[in-house]
Amino acid sequence: MSHINVTFALSNLSRPAEPASELHLEPAMKVAVTDFSFPSLELEEAILKPAGASLLSGQCKTPETLIPLVADADAVITQFAPLRREVIQAMTRAKVIVRYGIGVDNVDLEAARECGIPVCNVPDYCIDEVADHTLAFILATTRQVVPNCLHVRDGKWGLATPLDSLKALNHVTVGLIGFGRIGREVADRLKAFKCRVLVHDPVTPPADIEAAGCIPTDRTALLTESDIVSLHCPSTPQTRGMINRVTLEHMKPGVVLINLARGDLVDSDALTAALQQGKVAAAALDVFAPEPIPADHPILKLPNVIVASHIASVSVPAVRKLRETAAKLALAALRGEDLPNIVNGVTPGRKS
Repeated sequence: MSHINVTFALSNLSRPAEPASELHLEPAMKVAVTDFSFPSLELEEAILKPAGASLLSGQCKTPETLIPLVADADAVITQFAPLRREVIQAMTRAKVIVRYGIGVDNVDLEAARECGIPVCNVPDYCIDEVADHTLAFILATTRQVVPNCLHVRDGKWGLATPLDSLKALNHVTVGLIGFGRIGREVADRLKAFKCRVLVHDPVTPPADIEAAGCIPTDRTALLTESDIVSLHCPSTPQTRGMINRVTLEHMKPGVVLINLARGDLVDSDALTAALQQGKVAAAALDVFAPEPIPADHPILKLPNVIVASHIASVSVPAVRKLRETAAKLALAALRGEDLPNIVNGVTPGRKS
């Protein structure tokens, strides 16, 4: 238990607007936060404290540290910790697992379903932030912002890259793989730049894609025709490694790859080789597999690559919404209330 920090024990406080029967949770209800990248858990405390929960936290990433933390928790909130089968099966009381984020690929959804534990995400935060960051990456790569900045700082003047590496967006075709909330917002922003936008999303009706001013297509055609490919799909068995040696060969020479979704969508070795060979003109990556990216990875030495540390979702309002929503979902589960955003098909209420 040495890796577990008991952050605070929260006392019972009344909420006058509610009936007495709803004022407090059962004694000693516990919410476990497996890991977090915030300075503190004060926002979560402000929501859970009045209900009388206790909050336990740790920076736990291994089964040896996770299991003692979550074993008797009534709700579990997680950020990046891998909640695999053995960890979930150790949860004896959990009424919900809440992911700080949209993607839930760090949670074994099938194991949670077998254990009768609903898994919830926060699907409607950071949409504008990630869409804006996507446009920043697209513009930075097509206008060669970083190489030319470094060129001038190095005491040089003039173009840092070949003339044909600078493009105007109204002359290019952008391919979006994934047309959920973020993909749609990216498409909406691209309208102002008058570029042609192709979309591949097998779960979105073609009519919806056309209504957004885009062209629905299959993945092969998108990869073949796009000057810029931007990934906005979740990490699933069907999408992991979708950008690999074979699919990179199908892409147009000089394509630009943008990834703000999940690092494991891309075979990093194959991408590195394609960049080195000039098949891919540039890449902009906010995510990587593994994370953090190894300090000696060769992709970090390439001048035609922009990298960031999984920060596209960040803004003060977005982080606040994420944390408050996660805490409210945990509290709703403790109170036996209906849960939104269940991603593994479990009706609240554990199996006996």
